Amino acid sequence: MIELEGVPELIDPVMVAAFEGWNDAGDAASAAVVHLDREWKGEVFAALDAEDYYDFQVNRPTVFLEDGVRKITWPTTRLSVVRVGGEKPRDLVLVRGIEPSMRWRSFCNELLGFAHELGVEMIVILGALLGDTPHTRPVPVSGVTSDPQLARTMDLEETRYEGPTGIVGVLQEAATHAGVPAVSLWAAVPHYVSQPPNPKATLALLNRLEDLIGLRVPTGELVEDARAWQLGVDQLAAEDSEVAEYVQTLEEARDTAELPEASGEAIAREFERYLRRRDGRPGGAPGGHATGTGSAPEGRDSGSYLRDPSAGTGRPAKPAAPEDTAGDSDTSGDADGRRTGEDDTDGGRNSADRDTTGKDGAGTDGAAESGAGGRGKNGSARGSRGGRRRPRGRGRTDASGTGPDSGTGGSSAGDGTEDGPGPEDA
Repeated sequence: MIELEGVPELIDPVMVAAFEGWNDAGDAASAAVVHLDREWKGEVFAALDAEDYYDFQVNRPTVFLEDGVRKITWPTTRLSVVRVGGEKPRDLVLVRGIEPSMRWRSFCNELLGFAHELGVEMIVILGALLGDTPHTRPVPVSGVTSDPQLARTMDLEETRYEGPTGIVGVLQEAATHAGVPAVSLWAAVPHYVSQPPNPKATLALLNRLEDLIGLRVPTGELVEDARAWQLGVDQLAAEDSEVAEYVQTLEEARDTAELPEASGEAIAREFERYLRRRDGRPGGAPGGHATGTGSAPEGRDSGSYLRDPSAGTGRPAKPAAPEDTAGDSDTSGDADGRRTGEDDTDGGRNSADRDTTGKDGAGTDGAAESGAGGRGKNGSARGSRGGRRRPRGRGRTDASGTGPDSGTGGSSAGDGTEDGPGPEDA
């Protein structure tokens, strides 16, 4: 029996959890919970006993000085609570910690015990994985659940993943078996820039969380941080032609696979977020006051942060048809009443122009079909490992997709050199 002292009765609480390590590529998921805790001034009310769950040779304690006294901070998992004000106040229980080294079932049971005592209505677990996604496009976020009914009612994907899993997957399954609705949200982090932090992926997770639970999440400085992050990656990619070429290949494959990206459902979600942030409802900062106004929907994050998504990667416009050129030549010749010899000369020149235009048109279509846009046979090959061209000395991923069945992920070090979780590890 868990006894909680000093915790008031919560209003429609939702538990939001993230764990550093295997499930946290680029530290994107844990940074999202840190952001929520900071923006809403969370109050820690419980911490799990580190001795029970952590190998201190893997996750070492840290020493620090406070008023000249040396103290030790032990790696653990902490729970805090925040109240989100507005027309319909709601409480969040934030769980932030490190993936445990041992006794995972006991770890999950202890967290579910807190959820039961606090009356938690739903558990949302955040994760991040490495994938073949370009840093210049919006970060893909997949929402998955093991509950078929929850998948239908909340427009989520029902998990079909089979294979190694992390604490995100174990906790989600434990919650489902305990009768607590559980959802996991996975952000795909570009494998070639996997080092933390990744504010763009953090912002994408928060946007998806906002849509899921219907609360306005203050973005604070995340929008500017995401822009600065993308600018820095743009500059690094520009310095290496091989990386720049690889990024362009990912862009073209992504654009081809997801056109038209702005579906009616996506536009509706974006408009709803805009209204929430403009009017500050529901769920502003504590007490109902918004901490960041934002006259536009700050975040569906950012394929457009620094670069026009349509510039440089779309299919080039086709040249005018030869018939139009010929028609112009005939009209021009008749109107001027030129001599027969000049007409013959003009006709020969226009014929040559038509031949040149025809070659250019074929070259444009051929390039778009064979590689530039990834729209032809070779475009589909780009999705396989054998069809990709990877830069030297960069992180790798073991699966080509970033969808919920891809199985790619990040190592705890975030260097992209180990296999990691897929979004359906949940």
